[in-house]
Amino acid sequence: MAATAIMSEADRERVSAAVAAAEANSAGEIVTILAERSDDYGDVALAWSAAVGLMALLALAIAPGFYLGIYERLTGGWVHQWTPALVFGVALLVTTLKFASMWLLMLWRPLRLWLTPRPLRRARVHARAITCFKVGAERRTRGRTGILIYLSLAEHRAEIVADEAISARVNPEVWGDALAAMLAQLRQGRTADGLIAAVERVDEVLARHLPRHDDDVNELPDRLIEV
Repeated sequence: MAATAIMSEADRERVSAAVAAAEANSAGEIVTILAERSDDYGDVALAWSAAVGLMALLALAIAPGFYLGIYERLTGGWVHQWTPALVFGVALLVTTLKFASMWLLMLWRPLRLWLTPRPLRRARVHARAITCFKVGAERRTRGRTGILIYLSLAEHRAEIVADEAISARVNPEVWGDALAAMLAQLRQGRTADGLIAAVERVDEVLARHLPRHDDDVNELPDRLIEV
């Protein structure tokens, strides 16, 4: 499901307004990113396909009569002598078919994501959030006050990444409340409300540690970025 499919224009405007309101209370610059997913997990699909192919090869080695019997029936029983080349050919055919079948199944993204280990999903979301932060927020403000709220829909995970001036004052564990507030809304299917809740919690923290200066200017976009 694409990120744009669940966010109406009114939702986007609400998120942008929440960011603008939050930035009016502190020197922080909040960037919100909504991603359909953080990775394609093509390597996971390849690994599962290879594993299924190898398991088929192992089954052929343990119980060769099953596959060789199928081959004889398919060829009308004309195999009179199993040569090494013929056995190897059957093994290659079975392995290839199993690999290809699993690869086709893994094209269905929900299955691919479900078969991806949770620690790997968590690591990929974190890596993508860091990449987005480096591109869109890190050191792009004079006071190093950028902070990213990143939500990845497919993995149902979110990350908050802060620039130097914020991370020097705020322990990363503090953002747990903002993430919890976001996820509580997401479980109810309210994506925009989840992002807004996170923005409001982040605003509370920033207002305490980085009060707004009179000459503060808006240096990063308030609009929701969808990728």
